[in-house]
Amino acid sequence: MAEIEPFHVMDLLARARALEATGRDIVHMEIGEPDFITPAPIREAAKQALDAGKTHYTPAMGLPALREAISDFYQTEYGISIAPERIIVTPGASGALLLALGVLVNPGEQVLMTDPGYPCNRHFVRLLEAEAVGVPVGPESDYQLTRALLEQHWTADTTAVLLASPSNPTGTVVSMDNLVSMHSVAAAHGGRLIVDEIYHGLIYDGTVDSALGVSDELFVINSFSKYFCMTGWRLGWLVAPVDYVREADKLAQNIFLAAPTISQHAALAAFAPESREILSRYRDDFRQRRDFLLSALRELGFDIPVTPAGAFYLYADCTRFTNDSYAFALDVLAKAGVAITPGRDFGAYQSECHLRFAYTTSLARLEEGVARLATYLRST
Repeated sequence: MAEIEPFHVMDLLARARALEATGRDIVHMEIGEPDFITPAPIREAAKQALDAGKTHYTPAMGLPALREAISDFYQTEYGISIAPERIIVTPGASGALLLALGVLVNPGEQVLMTDPGYPCNRHFVRLLEAEAVGVPVGPESDYQLTRALLEQHWTADTTAVLLASPSNPTGTVVSMDNLVSMHSVAAAHGGRLIVDEIYHGLIYDGTVDSALGVSDELFVINSFSKYFCMTGWRLGWLVAPVDYVREADKLAQNIFLAAPTISQHAALAAFAPESREILSRYRDDFRQRRDFLLSALRELGFDIPVTPAGAFYLYADCTRFTNDSYAFALDVLAKAGVAITPGRDFGAYQSECHLRFAYTTSLARLEEGVARLATYLRST
Protein backbone atom coordinates (compact mmCIF):
# COMPACT_ATOMS: atom_id res chain seq x y z
CA MET A 1 0.00 0.00 0.00
CA ALA A 2 2.92 2.34 0.61
CA GLU A 3 3.82 2.03 -3.07
CA ILE A 4 0.30 2.75 -4.35
CA GLU A 5 -0.07 6.51 -4.52
CA PRO A 6 -3.33 8.46 -4.28
CA PHE A 7 -4.44 10.75 -7.07
CA HIS A 8 -2.58 13.98 -6.33
CA VAL A 9 -5.27 15.84 -8.23
CA MET A 10 -7.76 14.79 -5.55
CA ASP A 11 -5.90 16.96 -3.05
CA LEU A 12 -6.12 19.80 -5.50
CA LEU A 13 -9.81 19.11 -6.07
CA ALA A 14 -10.42 19.12 -2.31
CA ARG A 15 -8.77 22.54 -2.12
CA ALA A 16 -10.91 23.74 -5.01
CA ARG A 17 -14.08 22.54 -3.26
CA ALA A 18 -12.98 24.27 -0.05
CA LEU A 19 -12.51 27.53 -1.96
CA GLU A 20 -15.93 27.13 -3.57
CA ALA A 21 -17.44 26.64 -0.10
CA THR A 22 -16.18 30.13 0.79
CA GLY A 23 -17.85 31.63 -2.27
CA ARG A 24 -14.93 31.50 -4.74
CA ASP A 25 -15.73 30.68 -8.36
CA ILE A 26 -13.44 27.93 -9.69
CA VAL A 27 -13.00 26.92 -13.33
CA HIS A 28 -12.48 23.17 -13.35
CA MET A 29 -10.04 21.82 -15.94
CA GLU A 30 -8.74 18.99 -13.76
CA ILE A 31 -11.53 16.42 -13.86
CA GLY A 32 -11.42 13.65 -16.48
CA GLU A 33 -15.18 13.23 -16.63
CA PRO A 34 -17.57 14.44 -19.35
CA ASP A 35 -19.78 17.27 -18.12
CA PHE A 36 -22.62 16.10 -20.35
CA ILE A 37 -25.48 14.18 -18.77
CA THR A 38 -26.11 10.59 -19.85
CA PRO A 39 -28.37 10.70 -22.95
CA ALA A 40 -32.09 10.49 -22.22
CA PRO A 41 -32.72 7.15 -24.01
CA ILE A 42 -30.16 5.48 -21.76
CA ARG A 43 -31.66 6.98 -18.62
CA GLU A 44 -35.13 5.96 -19.74
CA ALA A 45 -33.99 2.38 -20.30
CA ALA A 46 -32.72 2.31 -16.72
CA LYS A 47 -36.06 3.52 -15.40
CA GLN A 48 -37.89 0.87 -17.36
CA ALA A 49 -35.57 -1.83 -16.03
CA LEU A 50 -36.16 -0.66 -12.46
CA ASP A 51 -39.92 -0.60 -12.95
CA ALA A 52 -39.75 -4.13 -14.38
CA GLY A 53 -37.89 -5.33 -11.28
CA LYS A 54 -34.67 -6.19 -13.10
CA THR A 55 -32.57 -5.83 -9.98
CA HIS A 56 -31.02 -9.28 -9.62
CA TYR A 57 -27.54 -10.49 -10.49
CA THR A 58 -26.68 -11.09 -14.11
CA PRO A 59 -24.22 -13.78 -15.25
CA ALA A 60 -20.65 -12.88 -14.40
CA MET A 61 -19.89 -12.35 -18.09
CA GLY A 62 -22.77 -9.89 -18.41
CA LEU A 63 -26.24 -9.80 -19.92
CA PRO A 64 -26.22 -11.94 -23.08
CA ALA A 65 -28.19 -9.24 -24.89
CA LEU A 66 -25.58 -6.60 -24.00
CA ARG A 67 -22.71 -8.83 -25.10
CA GLU A 68 -24.54 -9.30 -28.41
CA ALA A 69 -25.04 -5.53 -28.70
CA ILE A 70 -21.33 -4.87 -28.12
CA SER A 71 -20.48 -7.51 -30.73
CA ASP A 72 -22.82 -5.77 -33.20
CA PHE A 73 -21.15 -2.45 -32.33
CA TYR A 74 -17.75 -3.78 -33.43
CA GLN A 75 -19.27 -5.01 -36.68
CA THR A 76 -21.03 -1.76 -37.56
CA GLU A 77 -18.37 0.62 -36.19
CA TYR A 78 -15.20 -1.14 -37.33
CA GLY A 79 -16.27 -3.93 -39.66
CA ILE A 80 -14.78 -6.48 -37.23
CA SER A 81 -16.52 -9.73 -36.30
CA ILE A 82 -16.12 -10.39 -32.57
CA ALA A 83 -17.95 -13.35 -31.07
CA PRO A 84 -20.12 -12.30 -28.10
CA GLU A 85 -18.55 -15.17 -26.18
CA ARG A 86 -15.24 -13.23 -26.10
CA ILE A 87 -16.85 -10.17 -24.48
CA ILE A 88 -16.94 -9.83 -20.69
CA VAL A 89 -19.01 -6.96 -19.24
CA THR A 90 -17.27 -5.45 -16.20
CA PRO A 91 -17.68 -2.82 -13.46
CA GLY A 92 -16.04 -0.02 -15.44
CA ALA A 93 -12.89 -0.24 -17.53
CA SER A 94 -11.01 -0.73 -14.26
CA GLY A 95 -12.76 -4.06 -13.80
CA ALA A 96 -11.77 -5.03 -17.33
CA LEU A 97 -8.13 -4.09 -16.76
CA LEU A 98 -8.03 -6.07 -13.52
CA LEU A 99 -9.34 -9.15 -15.32
CA ALA A 100 -6.83 -8.82 -18.17
CA LEU A 101 -3.89 -8.37 -15.81
CA GLY A 102 -5.19 -11.04 -13.45
CA VAL A 103 -5.23 -13.78 -16.10
CA LEU A 104 -1.88 -12.72 -17.62
CA VAL A 105 0.50 -11.54 -14.92
CA ASN A 106 2.36 -13.55 -12.29
CA PRO A 107 4.18 -12.08 -9.28
CA GLY A 108 7.56 -10.69 -10.26
CA GLU A 109 6.74 -10.35 -13.95
CA GLN A 110 6.84 -7.02 -15.79
CA VAL A 111 4.27 -5.00 -17.70
CA LEU A 112 5.54 -2.27 -20.01
CA MET A 113 3.57 0.99 -20.25
CA THR A 114 4.10 4.62 -21.14
CA ASP A 115 5.39 7.25 -18.77
CA PRO A 116 3.38 9.53 -18.73
CA GLY A 117 0.28 7.38 -18.46
CA TYR A 118 -2.88 6.79 -16.45
CA PRO A 119 -1.71 6.21 -12.85
CA CYS A 120 -4.07 3.36 -11.94
CA ASN A 121 -2.43 1.17 -14.57
CA ARG A 122 0.84 0.86 -12.71
CA HIS A 123 -0.94 0.50 -9.38
CA PHE A 124 -3.05 -2.41 -10.64
CA VAL A 125 0.15 -4.16 -11.70
CA ARG A 126 1.67 -3.54 -8.27
CA LEU A 127 -1.46 -4.89 -6.58
CA LEU A 128 -0.86 -8.19 -8.38
CA GLU A 129 2.73 -8.29 -7.05
CA ALA A 130 4.14 -7.64 -10.51
CA GLU A 131 6.31 -4.76 -11.71
CA ALA A 132 5.06 -1.86 -13.83
CA VAL A 133 7.85 -0.60 -16.07
CA GLY A 134 7.23 2.96 -17.16
CA VAL A 135 8.93 3.66 -20.49
CA PRO A 136 9.68 7.38 -20.96
CA VAL A 137 7.91 8.72 -24.05
CA GLY A 138 7.73 12.18 -25.58
CA PRO A 139 6.47 14.07 -28.61
CA GLU A 140 8.94 12.30 -30.91
CA SER A 141 6.72 9.16 -30.66
CA ASP A 142 3.44 11.02 -30.02
CA TYR A 143 3.84 9.97 -26.36
CA GLN A 144 3.24 6.35 -27.39
CA LEU A 145 5.32 3.19 -27.26
CA THR A 146 6.93 1.92 -30.46
CA ARG A 147 8.47 -1.28 -31.76
CA ALA A 148 11.96 0.09 -31.03
CA LEU A 149 11.03 0.96 -27.45
CA LEU A 150 9.57 -2.50 -26.84
CA GLU A 151 12.69 -4.16 -28.18
CA GLN A 152 14.83 -1.90 -26.00
CA HIS A 153 12.93 -2.50 -22.76
CA TRP A 154 11.74 -6.10 -23.13
CA THR A 155 13.35 -8.49 -20.65
CA ALA A 156 13.00 -12.13 -19.74
CA ASP A 157 10.46 -11.06 -17.10
CA THR A 158 8.24 -9.03 -19.46
CA THR A 159 4.85 -10.64 -19.98
CA ALA A 160 2.59 -7.87 -21.32
CA VAL A 161 2.43 -4.38 -22.80
CA LEU A 162 -0.30 -1.93 -21.86
CA LEU A 163 -1.24 0.69 -24.46
CA ALA A 164 -3.88 3.43 -24.45
CA SER A 165 -5.28 4.88 -27.65
CA PRO A 166 -6.32 7.67 -27.28
CA SER A 167 -4.30 8.08 -24.14
CA ASN A 168 -4.70 9.84 -20.84
CA PRO A 169 -3.10 12.39 -20.34
CA THR A 170 -1.92 13.16 -23.88
CA GLY A 171 -4.91 12.36 -26.10
CA THR A 172 -2.68 10.78 -28.76
CA VAL A 173 -3.44 7.58 -30.64
CA VAL A 174 -1.44 4.52 -31.67
CA SER A 175 -1.33 4.10 -35.44
CA MET A 176 -2.39 0.77 -36.90
CA ASP A 177 1.08 0.25 -38.38
CA ASN A 178 2.59 0.81 -34.93
CA LEU A 179 0.11 -1.61 -33.36
CA VAL A 180 0.98 -4.30 -35.89
CA SER A 181 4.70 -3.80 -35.25
CA MET A 182 4.35 -3.91 -31.48
CA HIS A 183 2.12 -6.97 -31.64
CA SER A 184 4.78 -8.79 -33.65
CA VAL A 185 7.40 -7.95 -31.01
CA ALA A 186 5.18 -9.13 -28.15
CA ALA A 187 4.20 -12.31 -29.98
CA ALA A 188 7.83 -13.12 -30.76
CA HIS A 189 8.59 -12.97 -27.03
CA GLY A 190 5.48 -14.88 -25.97
CA GLY A 191 3.87 -11.73 -24.55
CA ARG A 192 0.52 -10.03 -25.01
CA LEU A 193 -0.77 -6.56 -25.80
CA ILE A 194 -3.51 -5.01 -23.68
CA VAL A 195 -5.05 -2.03 -25.47
CA ASP A 196 -7.17 0.54 -23.66
CA GLU A 197 -9.70 2.03 -26.10
CA ILE A 198 -12.01 3.78 -23.65
CA TYR A 199 -11.78 7.12 -25.49
CA HIS A 200 -12.25 5.59 -28.92
CA GLY A 201 -15.56 7.32 -29.62
CA LEU A 202 -13.91 10.68 -29.00
CA ILE A 203 -11.71 10.96 -32.08
CA TYR A 204 -11.60 14.36 -33.76
CA ASP A 205 -9.12 13.95 -36.62
CA GLY A 206 -9.94 11.17 -39.06
CA THR A 207 -10.93 7.70 -37.95
CA VAL A 208 -9.20 5.08 -35.85
CA ASP A 209 -9.56 1.32 -36.20
CA SER A 210 -9.82 -0.95 -33.20
CA ALA A 211 -6.75 -2.93 -32.23
CA LEU A 212 -8.95 -6.01 -32.55
CA GLY A 213 -8.38 -5.73 -36.29
CA VAL A 214 -4.72 -6.63 -35.74
CA SER A 215 -5.15 -10.01 -34.08
CA ASP A 216 -7.53 -12.19 -32.08
CA GLU A 217 -4.76 -12.58 -29.50
CA LEU A 218 -5.01 -9.05 -28.11
CA PHE A 219 -6.87 -7.97 -25.00
CA VAL A 220 -8.97 -4.83 -25.61
CA ILE A 221 -10.60 -2.73 -22.92
CA ASN A 222 -13.46 -0.32 -23.47
CA SER A 223 -15.98 1.53 -21.36
CA PHE A 224 -19.36 3.23 -21.36
CA SER A 225 -17.91 6.04 -19.23
CA LYS A 226 -16.30 8.48 -21.64
CA TYR A 227 -17.87 8.53 -25.11
CA PHE A 228 -21.21 7.24 -23.84
CA CYS A 229 -21.17 9.67 -20.87
CA MET A 230 -21.98 7.00 -18.28
CA THR A 231 -19.18 7.51 -15.73
CA GLY A 232 -21.28 6.95 -12.62
CA TRP A 233 -22.96 3.85 -14.03
CA ARG A 234 -19.65 1.94 -13.64
CA LEU A 235 -19.77 -0.19 -16.76
CA GLY A 236 -17.08 -1.37 -19.15
CA TRP A 237 -16.06 -4.43 -21.09
CA LEU A 238 -13.13 -6.64 -21.98
CA VAL A 239 -12.59 -8.49 -25.25
CA ALA A 240 -10.32 -11.44 -24.49
CA PRO A 241 -8.66 -14.08 -26.68
CA VAL A 242 -10.70 -17.27 -26.78
CA ASP A 243 -8.15 -19.21 -24.71
CA TYR A 244 -8.53 -16.75 -21.81
CA VAL A 245 -12.31 -16.37 -21.69
CA ARG A 246 -12.92 -19.17 -19.20
CA GLU A 247 -10.20 -17.85 -16.90
CA ALA A 248 -11.58 -14.31 -17.11
CA ASP A 249 -15.07 -15.62 -16.32
CA LYS A 250 -13.75 -17.51 -13.30
CA LEU A 251 -11.87 -14.47 -12.05
CA ALA A 252 -14.88 -12.19 -12.53
CA GLN A 253 -17.04 -14.56 -10.48
CA ASN A 254 -14.59 -14.29 -7.61
CA ILE A 255 -13.71 -10.59 -7.74
CA PHE A 256 -16.99 -8.78 -8.42
CA LEU A 257 -19.53 -11.46 -9.41
CA ALA A 258 -21.15 -9.24 -12.05
CA ALA A 259 -21.39 -5.68 -13.31
CA PRO A 260 -24.29 -3.51 -12.06
CA THR A 261 -27.54 -4.92 -13.42
CA ILE A 262 -29.45 -1.66 -13.97
CA SER A 263 -26.42 -0.18 -15.73
CA GLN A 264 -26.32 -3.12 -18.11
CA HIS A 265 -29.97 -2.74 -19.03
CA ALA A 266 -29.45 0.99 -19.51
CA ALA A 267 -26.44 0.39 -21.76
CA LEU A 268 -28.59 -1.61 -24.17
CA ALA A 269 -29.96 1.77 -25.28
CA ALA A 270 -26.50 3.32 -25.70
CA PHE A 271 -26.14 1.90 -29.21
CA ALA A 272 -29.58 3.05 -30.38
CA PRO A 273 -29.63 5.64 -33.20
CA GLU A 274 -31.22 8.30 -31.00
CA SER A 275 -28.45 7.88 -28.38
CA ARG A 276 -25.70 7.93 -31.00
CA GLU A 277 -27.13 11.14 -32.45
CA ILE A 278 -26.89 12.84 -29.05
CA LEU A 279 -23.40 11.48 -28.49
CA SER A 280 -22.31 12.74 -31.90
CA ARG A 281 -23.34 16.26 -30.87
CA TYR A 282 -21.40 15.88 -27.65
CA ARG A 283 -18.33 14.86 -29.65
CA ASP A 284 -18.69 17.93 -31.87
CA ASP A 285 -18.74 20.10 -28.74
CA PHE A 286 -15.59 18.41 -27.45
CA ARG A 287 -13.86 19.04 -30.77
CA GLN A 288 -14.78 22.73 -30.60
CA ARG A 289 -13.44 22.93 -27.04
CA ARG A 290 -10.20 21.19 -28.01
CA ASP A 291 -9.58 23.52 -30.90
CA PHE A 292 -10.17 26.61 -28.76
CA LEU A 293 -8.14 25.51 -25.76
CA LEU A 294 -5.24 24.14 -27.81
CA SER A 295 -4.82 27.45 -29.64
CA ALA A 296 -5.35 29.55 -26.51
CA LEU A 297 -2.81 27.67 -24.39
CA ARG A 298 -0.21 27.81 -27.12
CA GLU A 299 -0.74 31.56 -27.40
CA LEU A 300 -0.22 31.89 -23.63
CA GLY A 301 3.17 30.18 -23.97
CA PHE A 302 2.45 26.56 -23.05
CA ASP A 303 4.24 24.10 -25.32
CA ILE A 304 1.91 21.46 -26.78
CA PRO A 305 3.98 19.93 -29.59
CA VAL A 306 1.51 17.21 -30.60
CA THR A 307 -2.11 17.97 -31.42
CA PRO A 308 -4.16 15.32 -29.59
CA ALA A 309 -6.40 13.35 -31.92
CA GLY A 310 -8.85 12.26 -29.23
CA ALA A 311 -9.99 12.05 -25.58
CA PHE A 312 -10.48 15.41 -23.83
CA TYR A 313 -7.04 16.34 -22.53
CA LEU A 314 -4.14 18.59 -23.43
CA TYR A 315 -0.73 17.69 -21.99
CA ALA A 316 1.23 20.92 -21.84
CA ASP A 317 4.89 21.64 -21.17
CA CYS A 318 4.99 24.52 -18.68
CA THR A 319 8.76 25.02 -18.35
CA ARG A 320 8.45 28.56 -19.69
CA PHE A 321 6.73 29.39 -16.39
CA THR A 322 7.91 26.87 -13.79
CA ASN A 323 10.01 23.80 -13.05
CA ASP A 324 7.51 22.59 -10.42
CA SER A 325 4.14 21.94 -12.03
CA TYR A 326 2.56 20.83 -8.76
CA ALA A 327 3.41 24.07 -6.96
CA PHE A 328 2.35 25.96 -10.08
CA ALA A 329 -1.04 24.21 -10.15
CA LEU A 330 -1.64 25.03 -6.48
CA ASP A 331 -0.70 28.67 -7.04
CA VAL A 332 -2.93 28.98 -10.11
CA LEU A 333 -5.81 27.54 -8.11
CA ALA A 334 -5.27 29.90 -5.16
CA LYS A 335 -4.67 33.08 -7.15
CA ALA A 336 -6.57 32.58 -10.41
CA GLY A 337 -9.33 30.19 -9.42
CA VAL A 338 -8.43 27.67 -12.16
CA ALA A 339 -7.98 23.97 -11.30
CA ILE A 340 -5.55 21.97 -13.48
CA THR A 341 -3.77 18.65 -12.96
CA PRO A 342 -0.01 18.51 -12.25
CA GLY A 343 2.12 16.07 -14.22
CA ARG A 344 3.16 14.06 -11.15
CA ASP A 345 -0.13 12.14 -11.32
CA PHE A 346 0.93 10.51 -14.58
CA GLY A 347 4.42 9.24 -13.86
CA ALA A 348 7.98 10.37 -13.25
CA TYR A 349 9.29 11.31 -16.68
CA GLN A 350 9.45 15.13 -16.88
CA SER A 351 6.35 15.28 -14.71
CA GLU A 352 7.48 18.47 -13.01
CA CYS A 353 7.47 20.15 -16.43
CA HIS A 354 3.93 19.27 -17.46
CA LEU A 355 0.29 19.99 -16.69
CA ARG A 356 -2.87 18.30 -17.94
CA PHE A 357 -5.78 20.49 -18.98
CA ALA A 358 -9.15 18.73 -19.32
CA TYR A 359 -11.74 20.37 -21.55
CA THR A 360 -14.61 18.71 -19.72
CA THR A 361 -16.44 21.94 -19.05
CA SER A 362 -18.34 24.33 -21.30
CA LEU A 363 -16.66 26.51 -23.89
CA ALA A 364 -17.73 29.60 -21.96
CA ARG A 365 -16.05 28.32 -18.81
CA LEU A 366 -12.91 27.41 -20.76
CA GLU A 367 -12.81 30.96 -22.11
CA GLU A 368 -13.11 32.29 -18.57
CA GLY A 369 -10.35 29.97 -17.40
CA VAL A 370 -8.01 31.10 -20.18
CA ALA A 371 -8.68 34.75 -19.37
CA ARG A 372 -7.83 34.11 -15.72
CA LEU A 373 -4.66 32.25 -16.69
CA ALA A 374 -3.60 35.15 -18.91
CA THR A 375 -4.09 37.60 -16.05
CA TYR A 376 -2.18 35.31 -13.68
CA LEU A 377 0.75 34.87 -16.05
CA ARG A 378 1.02 38.63 -16.64
CA SER A 379 1.22 39.20 -12.89
CA THR A 380 3.97 36.63 -12.20
